[in-house]
Amino acid sequence: MGSRIAETVERTKAACPLAGSITNAVTVNLVANAQLAVGGSAAMVNFADEAEGLVEIGGAFYVNMGTLVPVHAESIPAAARAAHKWGKALVLDPVGIGLGGVRTRILLDVKPFRPLIVRGNASEVIALSRLWGLEAVAEGSGPRGVDAVDGVEDALSAARALARFTGGAVAVSGAVDLVTDGSRVARCSGGSPLMTKVTGMGCSLGGVVAVYATQADPFTAALAGALAYNRAGERAAAIAYTPASFQVAFIDELYRATGEDVASQPFEIEEV
Repeated sequence: MGSRIAETVERTKAACPLAGSITNAVTVNLVANAQLAVGGSAAMVNFADEAEGLVEIGGAFYVNMGTLVPVHAESIPAAARAAHKWGKALVLDPVGIGLGGVRTRILLDVKPFRPLIVRGNASEVIALSRLWGLEAVAEGSGPRGVDAVDGVEDALSAARALARFTGGAVAVSGAVDLVTDGSRVARCSGGSPLMTKVTGMGCSLGGVVAVYATQADPFTAALAGALAYNRAGERAAAIAYTPASFQVAFIDELYRATGEDVASQPFEIEEV
């Protein structure tokens, strides 16, 4: 797996692949800069026809539910439909799931198109599995705004159910990150507490995973993203001690990381 991760990182740098986004207005700048830093190309849209066009010409597409506006009720399902049609990876971050009926309806509209990668915190992953009625999952507390109130391991059964349903992978972010394709579970840790002091770290991770998904299968792409973020967080924290300077250093470290650097981050994989 280490060689596949290294290859994914290096192929991304060489190809400069496009992964378009419908993403959180609060964090759009960080998402784009992170995608560029790892070697991708970024394009953010809101309208349905533009999203469909980007899906067709790009290698993957990223949907972040963080700050919905009325047009997203049409454009997010349209992007999911186009990704399904063209066989492109759709990365879904169900930020704020459970906050209002519009968000719920959009996520139900996306379900038939089975996004190949779901990335979220534990509470979001549990809530999405429950909303989609995939199987009985552990009782979770549900999301609190964009924050998790459940532990990563609490979301394992929900993550596996989602991955089996989509045929892709699910990444659960936390103190120990978890990535599963339903039959394998990878765990990795690292990063820095300062990552919780910069808004958009999770949002931008989803964008980076989408870039990597243009060059790799969903499981490899999601794990490569988690490892790249853990490494960049650790190295940035070694030279920057406050949130604003940390954010700058973090982007720099994403940019500097080679495939070997990312693949050398510790991780474990088990069959389940």
